[in-house]
Amino acid sequence: MKKYALSILLALVLNQAGVCKSFMIHSQQEFKTAAEQAAGGDEIIIANGTYTSWKVTVATIAKYNRPLIITSETLNKVIFTGEVNQPMFQVSGSYVVLRGLTFTGCNLLKDDGKSGILVELKNSTNCRLTQCVFKQNAAKAQFMPLVVVSGTGQHNRIDSCSFISNTDNQELQVKITKDECPVNTLIENNLFENKAKVSWKVFNGGECVQIGQDPVLRGTAIAKAIVRNNRFIRCNGEAEVISNKSSGNSYIKNYFENCEGELVMRGGHDCVIDSNVINGGTGGIRINGTGHIITHNTISSVKTGIRLMYGMGKGKSQIGFYIAASNCIIRNNHIEKAYTGILNGDGKNADWTGKFDTTRYPSRVMQDIAPFDNILHDNVFLHCNHDVGESE
Repeated sequence: MKKYALSILLALVLNQAGVCKSFMIHSQQEFKTAAEQAAGGDEIIIANGTYTSWKVTVATIAKYNRPLIITSETLNKVIFTGEVNQPMFQVSGSYVVLRGLTFTGCNLLKDDGKSGILVELKNSTNCRLTQCVFKQNAAKAQFMPLVVVSGTGQHNRIDSCSFISNTDNQELQVKITKDECPVNTLIENNLFENKAKVSWKVFNGGECVQIGQDPVLRGTAIAKAIVRNNRFIRCNGEAEVISNKSSGNSYIKNYFENCEGELVMRGGHDCVIDSNVINGGTGGIRINGTGHIITHNTISSVKTGIRLMYGMGKGKSQIGFYIAASNCIIRNNHIEKAYTGILNGDGKNADWTGKFDTTRYPSRVMQDIAPFDNILHDNVFLHCNHDVGESE
């Protein structure tokens, strides 16, 4: 009887826990079959090799303590390459981990209303992209990202990935539309390195990290993204290495070295920029919008450490192609070897006539509203030609 009871108990435990399965796959079709069958706690292992023309989706609903793991057989030995005109991997489930894949030599195309993306986390929850390498990929049309977080997802994470020597593309985008805004995205411990200036006629579309795309009409969308402990080395794609175009985001303990661009609050409000290190390059931190907190940053060997910008509008309710910097706190920053430590009032009286669509963006064209009600306190300037100045 004891043996019988023990057998019954063991069977119940195994039935409750479920039996974890491992799928070793060698092709796109095998992956699709495995993804349809896999459940939380299972593992899909992609065999070492080089793969092209993948278009797969993963919609598995897993759990915190039983995620679905999709991984390479050997780190850096599973390679995806070739032309891409829609998402290679689209994850729309929950607690799915995509790990250890390499994407190199991919050409991102726009075709028949579709856009090439290497990995998209779409409407996903608590999903993770980790230990993946994105190297020497190229966008063949402007404003195309390699990795996208989109839809109504939340608590997704991109960490410990490398973005190296990609051209004419955006690296990582949190996509915000009129109806959808992913929230609580965590971007941490990634490397962005050796990004050349984009070749597009308008020097734009080469950001490493972009949170939101429309600062004029969607800047008040609250994304609550966290970008922390990332490294940006020689990232020269465009004037904005990080481009913030939404509200409530945090940029913490990132490191920038010799980048031809800045950490930019292009739009949005109420963001935190804390404890970042900027060493060399063309600039430091650029601020538009209301309610930002800029503290404990160390900036050295740039032209201007922090720029507070003029705008065409002010506050959170006015529409302006740029919103004047206001009600921001700039405190306990250390700025060294800059021509100007903090510039309070850049872009004064810039005339944007004919430079943007005033029908789409019902904004004044003159950038003539000065920064106001900002608090500058306890900042340290060392070997700066000018400490705090106002643009003339």
